[in-house]
Amino acid sequence: MDTHSVAHWPFQKVLVANRGEIALRVIRACRELGLRSVAVYSDVDRNALHVRMADEAYHIGPAVAAQSYLSIPALLDVARRSGAQAVHPGYGFLSENAEFVRACTEAGLIFVGPPAEAQLAMGEKTAARRTASEAGVPIVPGAMADVADDAEAVAIAEKIGYPLLLKAAAGGGGKGIRFVRDSRELLPSLRTARSEAMSAFGDSRVYLEKAIAPARHVEVQFIADTHGNVVHLGERECSIQRRHQKLIEESPSPIVDAELRERMTSATINLVRSIQYVNAGTAEFLVGPDRNFYFLEVNARVQVEHPVTEWVTGIDLVQEQFRVAAGLPLSFTQEQVELRGSAIECRISAEDPENRFLPATGTVQALQEPSGPGVRVDSSLYAGLQVPLYYDPLLSKLIVWGKDRMQAIARLRRALDEYHIVGVRTTIPFARWLMDHPRFIAGDMSTDFIAEEWDARLLQKEPEAEEQLSEEQVAAIAAGLLLHAKIEDEKLRRQPLAQNGHEGRSRWRDAVTRW
Repeated sequence: MDTHSVAHWPFQKVLVANRGEIALRVIRACRELGLRSVAVYSDVDRNALHVRMADEAYHIGPAVAAQSYLSIPALLDVARRSGAQAVHPGYGFLSENAEFVRACTEAGLIFVGPPAEAQLAMGEKTAARRTASEAGVPIVPGAMADVADDAEAVAIAEKIGYPLLLKAAAGGGGKGIRFVRDSRELLPSLRTARSEAMSAFGDSRVYLEKAIAPARHVEVQFIADTHGNVVHLGERECSIQRRHQKLIEESPSPIVDAELRERMTSATINLVRSIQYVNAGTAEFLVGPDRNFYFLEVNARVQVEHPVTEWVTGIDLVQEQFRVAAGLPLSFTQEQVELRGSAIECRISAEDPENRFLPATGTVQALQEPSGPGVRVDSSLYAGLQVPLYYDPLLSKLIVWGKDRMQAIARLRRALDEYHIVGVRTTIPFARWLMDHPRFIAGDMSTDFIAEEWDARLLQKEPEAEEQLSEEQVAAIAAGLLLHAKIEDEKLRRQPLAQNGHEGRSRWRDAVTRW
């Protein structure tokens, strides 16, 4: 029997338990492998691209995520009704939820990600710090457990010194973090951090750690299979952040040389082996001015920024995730991993960078996406899309590759100039500004870059008129795209998904012959 043929895998149909561009990314991987995909959607995502592209699609509830994309019973019910044998969680939502992993396993489903035990080992941040320390990985000075009360917080803060960070013990993705400059800010910040942690994760526990400043955020991508193979795929620079949320990522990092890469990746491999981790994940580190690095956390899932690693290594991470979940060994060895050129990813979000990156909404009236040599767009956008406020504001990811970092920057400048989204404020103007900034071009950055450069710029300058397309440009783009979208959307609306018991039928397949 050819165990490497997808026909002999233990699953042939995959439930994609997510939305937006990551759902599309997973669906595309399924299609290339010959697997069937099952999409889910909330009320506001009825006409989303991932619904149209999947082989089947099922409604799971109202717009509120807690009643749809975060509803484990609803997702398991779709798996049962559709006959899916595996679940890919993407990132966010339930991707790092051990309860969901166990529920899938108990339902006889294969979870395309790390097992619940690894999720638990890394999901609780203070436990992860203890595990990393035991594995010999440097950690940021601070508490090894969550603080019990205000008095303990004061005592720990005095011991490690200011400035410091308050972090949610169950946190991740940059949420539930508060920066504390001095003792006067500690207790008010502690109350706020506990409230934010409860709201975001249903867990109010927080812990303290020393703030490393200035610091760079550098992470190592790894993947492990069930045959004992643990491989790293180099590092990514993720220092351009706003409120601990990454905006720009690149690989390789401008600060990492061969010696530092060897130290960071060796520490990562030791940590991964110590917890018997399986599937893809990322070890995140802070790198201080002295080039010493400190463990932050492990993200037990595929990352938003995985495309830059795919481009410099030539390895499809999502397809490797499916191979590992099917019980196969990785298709490559550590010796075969070679970093080629430079890749940069720009997150395009529905946020207003001129107004503190506040979330924006609206209808995409017209859309022109970039293309050409070295350009990749992972997007859930289409003309006519109503951008909801219920979910993460990420709309698309613009990724470029160049033979070196300077060519990658030049290509990203060109691609950003080609990218037009009419009707919704986005982070494109910020990215255009960044690509011309001398510090970014020189690779001189830290997690404080935006506060030091962009925020300071906003304070100094008078409000300026937002750059606009000319009326002629808007008309030229909108005349074709918007009219086409309206016509095709109207055709699709006449073919509801829930019809005579055949909810799972894909409108993409129904409509594609007419497009």
